[in-house]
Amino acid sequence: MVKSKFAISVHILSLLSLSETEWMSSDLIAGSLNTNPALVRKELAALKEAGLVEGKEGKNGGSRLTKSPDNIYLSDVFQIVKENHIFGFSPNLPNPECPVGRDINGALETLFDTIDQAVHEKLKHSTLAQFSAQFVA
Repeated sequence: MVKSKFAISVHILSLLSLSETEWMSSDLIAGSLNTNPALVRKELAALKEAGLVEGKEGKNGGSRLTKSPDNIYLSDVFQIVKENHIFGFSPNLPNPECPVGRDINGALETLFDTIDQAVHEKLKHSTLAQFSAQFVA
C-alpha cells in the first residue's frame, strides 16, 4: 500500500526541486516534514535507488535531484512507493466454503488493478515542477 510514503516522497522532492543545484541536508528536510532525519534518509534511499536523487556525504553534503523537475512525473513517484495496491486486502483469509469468500480476493485484485491504473494515469500528466510551483513565493 502507498499509505503516507507518496506524500513524504513528494514533499521531499518538492523541497529539492526548489533548490535544484544545492545540496539539502536530511536535517533540513526533516524540519520541513516535522519528523526525524532517519525517516527522511530512509525515503531518500528509495528515491536514490530509483535514480531521482543523489547524495553527498560530509559537512557540506546532502541530497539533490538528479534531473530536472520538469522530467519527473508524479506517476514516477507513485511507482517508486507503491508496494502492492493502494488498497489492501483483509488480513484474514476468507472462508473458501462461502460463495463470496471463495472469490472475493480475485475480484478485489481486478478492482485494485483498475484503481491503481487510474491513479497512475492521472499522475502521469503532472510533473514535479508543476506541482512544486505552488510553493514558490
